[in-house]
Amino acid sequence: MDFNLTEDQKRLQESVRTFAEKEVAPIAERLDAEAVFPTDLYHKVAEMGITSIPFPAEHGGMGFDTLEMVIALEQLARADQSMAATTMVSVACGLVMMRYGTKEQVAKYLPDIVSGKAIGAIAGTEPQAGSWTAGITTRARKVDGGWVLNGEKAYITNAGTPLTSYVLVMAVTSEPDAERKQYTLFIVPAGTKGFTPGEPYKKLGWRSSDTRPLYFDDCFIADDSILGDVHGGRILLHRGYQQARVFLSACSVGLAQASIDHSVEFANNRKAFKGTIGSLQMVQDMIADMAVGTEASRLLTYRAAKLADEGTASLRDLAYAKYFATENGTKCADLAIQVHGGWGFMDDCAVSRYYRDNRVCTIGDGASQIQKLIMARDLGLDVQF
Repeated sequence: MDFNLTEDQKRLQESVRTFAEKEVAPIAERLDAEAVFPTDLYHKVAEMGITSIPFPAEHGGMGFDTLEMVIALEQLARADQSMAATTMVSVACGLVMMRYGTKEQVAKYLPDIVSGKAIGAIAGTEPQAGSWTAGITTRARKVDGGWVLNGEKAYITNAGTPLTSYVLVMAVTSEPDAERKQYTLFIVPAGTKGFTPGEPYKKLGWRSSDTRPLYFDDCFIADDSILGDVHGGRILLHRGYQQARVFLSACSVGLAQASIDHSVEFANNRKAFKGTIGSLQMVQDMIADMAVGTEASRLLTYRAAKLADEGTASLRDLAYAKYFATENGTKCADLAIQVHGGWGFMDDCAVSRYYRDNRVCTIGDGASQIQKLIMARDLGLDVQF
């Protein structure tokens, strides 16, 4: 069992960290305040090669694996989790396309996702259906030459930016009176008639990452826009979510590490009680708790990524990482605010943004409670869901 990164992985880690410190961190506060998707910054992320990391050379990628993508996302999220979230969703969307698309679909859509000229989105969630995908009601009706899509999606990342190329939309395709629902995943290009992205949400966090509802009103989708098989969409959507769980874990690890970085620096400079607050045992206790939780999160996340690359990751392995890393991210941001005191409560203090940003990580791609149910079921308990 080797816990050391390879030389290539170390170089990748250092290069992304340097880039994030120079290009991302200095403007993260402004991006959060403006709450507008930063197209130019995403292009810089792409120019660094981050969007191409887990794709093979034949598709214009760097030929690395999930673990390398996790390493890069951690460093990006250490500067700005919003940008890391945007990147991870598009990359996950591209991976689903690469693995399950036809040659024609891959050739049409994947190159721009890999190069970062465009981004993709995955739309499963609806106002009444999140982790419970069986509750999805958006429906596609078969017509001559294709399908007509009607319904609504909610809380979809990347769906309405100037760079959005396509959205993978899951819809019910079984007959309305069918005993068991069946679902299909459709590629819906941006600008398709009948497909309307709603106004961006006003969010607690991830403010510069585009998130909005989507509306489909008699939206015609040709037969060649089906990803995978007819009625085979639900498993593909879940596989996309499973990939995203590892990536989201990495985003929380990066944010937790940033919380530690800021807390150590502040504690070593803030004077009180005839010394720095870093000399106080209660402050040391908080920062030590942050450090051990983050190291454990990193190990669980890297392990999940490595197992995924080997093809042996179980749902429980992914759940361990996703649950622990995202919960720890919120805990670390909370403790960082405590270390910073009144300053930590201010909007222009970075750790307050970390607290707001990470809060969604315990909800998206399977809430913490769903991860616990997965663990319990895998451990042999009688879980009904």
